[in-house]
Amino acid sequence: MRITIVCWMLLWAPVAPAAGDTLGVVSSKPTEGPYVEIDGGYMVPYEFTIPGTTAKLAMAPIPGGTHVMGAGDAAYSVTIEPFWMARTETNWEQYQAFMRLYDLFQKFEESGVRRVTDRNKIDAVTTPTPLCSRRIAFENGEDPQQAAVTMTQYAAMQFSKWISGVTGQQYRLPSEAEWEHAALGGAAGPYALADADKLEDYAWYSANADEMQHKVGEKLPNRYGLYDVHGNVSEWVLDAYVEQPPVELAGKTFTVAAAIQWSDKPFPLCLKGGSWDDDPEACKITAKLGSNDDVWKNFDPNLPRSPWWFTNYPATCVGFRVIRPLRTLPSAEMARYWEPSAEETKLDIAERLKNRRGVSGLVDQQLPAAIEQAEKK
Repeated sequence: MRITIVCWMLLWAPVAPAAGDTLGVVSSKPTEGPYVEIDGGYMVPYEFTIPGTTAKLAMAPIPGGTHVMGAGDAAYSVTIEPFWMARTETNWEQYQAFMRLYDLFQKFEESGVRRVTDRNKIDAVTTPTPLCSRRIAFENGEDPQQAAVTMTQYAAMQFSKWISGVTGQQYRLPSEAEWEHAALGGAAGPYALADADKLEDYAWYSANADEMQHKVGEKLPNRYGLYDVHGNVSEWVLDAYVEQPPVELAGKTFTVAAAIQWSDKPFPLCLKGGSWDDDPEACKITAKLGSNDDVWKNFDPNLPRSPWWFTNYPATCVGFRVIRPLRTLPSAEMARYWEPSAEETKLDIAERLKNRRGVSGLVDQQLPAAIEQAEKK
């Protein structure tokens, strides 16, 4: 696949695809704004309304390339294909639209419509139960344009599966390598800006956040048009948290799929970017944070503890953003990007669903119409 990076500008506007074009890909070279040239067209920014909601999601094209992970003798390379990434962290307007599915899926179960079976469960998601603690989740505000926080990696993965189902496109969390590649925006690092002394222009962090979270997109974006890659909230990636790259990776080159450090344990899982409560060192592109369910779910009175929510700091500083790869995968292969790898997490989810302390529902392009009918009853 031939890829050319061209025309990156700070001015950003979504480009409407021409008739017959794929969403986010146009056949004619744009006359302005950022784009990535690929075989047969040009990847461009786009924005869409999540079907069945009023929430909008804006995506920026990210060029492919080779990204180096780690340093020194432990370094290895990851070959990254082009993708789109959400310009901002997922906000409460978007995430609360997902949360509303909990009551609607309960209605579906009670009425016997759109039943989840062994045959169709590959197209189902579980939805977040009501918050374990609204006080914790919203202690830094619940403005619709603030980043949603305190969700687990599993809940973020299910959000991306929901978006995929209702749009017919494939969205997911980024891998750690994809996140670093996009967040750097072509910069050499360790920040996505030429002058590290100007971090306050690009990030909400401990020195300027006044001990509070802020709305997404208030600071300057990186070169690829992404906001808040430093600070504001830490962002989930697909990988397990590992202190140092495995020695068997050193000096080699991998695809994204081969480089992902899938976890067979519920934690620690990896978060990137730092938060409003972190110092500059924790906001470096290569910095990362490992989750800790024992501490982050300490206030959760449930057994098993919620697979969807955390209840304790620093999860009040934890969010995510989604990506959409240019190359789509068969549905069976996408399951790994939407479902947990850890058997313990799978068992906890199954137990919650069995005891009706959770709910699942089918997500497809017919879901918005089904929701509209359910809400009228």
